[in-house]
Amino acid sequence: MTLKKTLLILGLSALGFITVLAVTILVFMNSLYYEVNTTGLKNTALTLLAAIGDDRITEIFISDENEHLREIDIPVNAASAYRLTLIAPSGYVLWDSHITNRLVNHIDRDEIIAALEGRESSTRRNSISTGMNLLYYAMPVFGRDNAVIGVFRLSLSIPRFGTRISSVLYPFIIFTLLVVFAVMWVIVTFYRSLSTSLGKLVTIAQAGTPLLSGPESEEKIAPEFRSLEKTIKAFVHELNCKLEQAREEGSRLEAILNGMSEALFAMDSDLILHLVNPRARELFNLGNGNVSGLSLLEATRSAELTEAAKKALVSDVPTEMDLTFHIGAEKTFQVYLSPLSGKKSGLVIVLQDITRLVKLERIRKDFVANVSHELRTPIQLIKGFAETLLDTVSEQKNDDIKQIIHFTDIIQKNAGIMENLTNDLLILADLENNSSNGHSKEELYIASIIDEAVSSAGMQVKNNQIEIKVDCPHDLKAVLYGSLIIQALINLIDNGIKYSPPKSKVWINAYIDTSADERELIFEVRDKGIGISAEHQERIFERFYRVDRSRSRKAGGTGLGLSIVRHISLLHRGTAEVESHFGEGSIFKIRIPLAT
Repeated sequence: MTLKKTLLILGLSALGFITVLAVTILVFMNSLYYEVNTTGLKNTALTLLAAIGDDRITEIFISDENEHLREIDIPVNAASAYRLTLIAPSGYVLWDSHITNRLVNHIDRDEIIAALEGRESSTRRNSISTGMNLLYYAMPVFGRDNAVIGVFRLSLSIPRFGTRISSVLYPFIIFTLLVVFAVMWVIVTFYRSLSTSLGKLVTIAQAGTPLLSGPESEEKIAPEFRSLEKTIKAFVHELNCKLEQAREEGSRLEAILNGMSEALFAMDSDLILHLVNPRARELFNLGNGNVSGLSLLEATRSAELTEAAKKALVSDVPTEMDLTFHIGAEKTFQVYLSPLSGKKSGLVIVLQDITRLVKLERIRKDFVANVSHELRTPIQLIKGFAETLLDTVSEQKNDDIKQIIHFTDIIQKNAGIMENLTNDLLILADLENNSSNGHSKEELYIASIIDEAVSSAGMQVKNNQIEIKVDCPHDLKAVLYGSLIIQALINLIDNGIKYSPPKSKVWINAYIDTSADERELIFEVRDKGIGISAEHQERIFERFYRVDRSRSRKAGGTGLGLSIVRHISLLHRGTAEVESHFGEGSIFKIRIPLAT
């Protein structure tokens, strides 16, 4: 709360206190007024009762209520300030000094009830008969047997509260206002004096002036604040140094966190986050909003990670583990959980994305297994038929010449498979190293490239009775590695022929796609073959990955054709993709961006 607000509250409190005091005084005076008048009314009633005499009062009350009472000689009349009323025990008004008409029964009046019970009583209220505000004092009248035979009531008209205090109200209000103004003037003067001194100290603190032993301020400041001024200056100087160091450390820490490729979460012992780096926000779609107050489970939506964090906090030992998250795609992370020690314990979690490493490791294992599997069969065949051929030649029987020729044909075929496999591996190795293997880019007509690829597959087309349909503008040109594009098209055409039924068609299209942000040259090879199911489509461009291993090997493939197509696309800064449904054929596309 500011000093100004504090002093304002203090002033209002003083004003409220003065108001309460004034009201209290008025209430006390009003109460004192009634007490004095009640005492006076009682004394007057006793005096009047003594003046009338006990015998006369007793005579009045024991007479018949219907008697003519106008002859009662009582020294009170309508001109008097006092009003006297005589009431019978039944509540019937025997006589009233101010009212000559018959009055209502008074048995329900509070002061009458008390007097009939033998007690003196006073009360004040508006009179129904006169319409005036009266102060009543009622006294019981006792007979000879000490029984109450009536009520002697004396009343006095009382002016209203406003009328009574009107003579002193204005002086009282003026006096009260003077007191209020005096108090407010004292508070304002004190506030100005205090705010001037404190304002100077605040200016020093805000400016951060390091004047521990410098000249005194030229502005006026209260002597009581001189020592405080010097202390604040020294404190501000030291604080500025610490603050600058903290800013530098914070900047370094922020740069480190922003530059980290790993996702980082820092949280308290309840797993409520208080620090998340940009990489973590990006991975878990946390946006740029404030994440403080979110739990680890709300941020990552991973019960497994939350459970691991709880175990790390309980054990108070750093933990390392691998977890898989489904964030758009499936990703694998190496997770480091490090508990913090101290009064405010907590936990730091670092997630390193190892999805690519896991995938490469899987591909490496598959590659080793597939290469071994691919080479084992032709090697065993070559070895077995070579031994049989040696045995046959050693026996030198003319009947075995046909068998020798058959064995030699098998050896030659499998040697060719091994040769194709090693050639494809060498091509793939060059492409993976982004090597054009001595090829150079040049501007070529796309139609001529497609014609050359189709001509290279002529023997397969004839043997399988496949019809090739080409759709390409004759004037379409692009800058490409021509021989590599031909190799990619040959591989796609070869696959289309192998996996299509005899007497079917394979379509080859080339065109420019302008619908994307960047113009692209599209090569499209479409067949009506067996197709590829969805679960295999993500992996068919991997080395040695086969959808139908037995059929592929029977067709003479090496398992590297589509992988070569993919790497040729990458060498042109493009992509290779497939659209296929099982049993409905496939469409393979090579997308190559064109330079503007």
